[in-house]
Amino acid sequence: MDIKQFFVGRPWWMTGLMIFCAYMTFIYMPFDLFWKPVAEDQEVWFGFVLHGWLAKATEPLHWAIYGAGFYGFLKMKPWMHPWASLYVAQVAIAMLVFNVRDERGQLASGLIVGSVFLLLAIAIFNARDEFRRGDDQSGQGQGPTVDSN
Repeated sequence: MDIKQFFVGRPWWMTGLMIFCAYMTFIYMPFDLFWKPVAEDQEVWFGFVLHGWLAKATEPLHWAIYGAGFYGFLKMKPWMHPWASLYVAQVAIAMLVFNVRDERGQLASGLIVGSVFLLLAIAIFNARDEFRRGDDQSGQGQGPTVDSN
C-alpha cells in the first residue's frame, strides 16, 4: 500500500482526526496502559476524573474507541456516522462538566473548549456522505483509493 493512500479520500480535518486516533491507538494508549504507574493514572469520562486502578481499568475502553476511530477514518466506514459525532459530542459535554467541576476550571473556558468540540461533532455528523463515498469507492468497504493516473 502506497503511503499516499493514508492521506487521501477524506477532508483534511478528517485526516487530522485519523492521525490523532492513530497516535492515541499506537503510541499514547499503550504507554498509558502498560508503562504509566497506577498512582499517576487518570482517565476522564463524561467530565469526571477517575484515578488509580479505576482509571487503569477503563483505559482499554478508551483504547478501543481510538482504535475504532482510526480504522473508521482510514477506511471511511459508514458506521462512523453517527457514532463518531456522538462520541465527540460527549467530549464537548465532558469538557464543560470537567471545567465546572475542577477547582482550577471556569465556566467560560468550559464553554469555549466545549463549543470547539461541539462544532467538530456537528461537522462529523454532517459528513455522512463522506463516509458513504469512502465505502463506495472501493466496492468492498475498503476505504479511499488513489487513482494511478
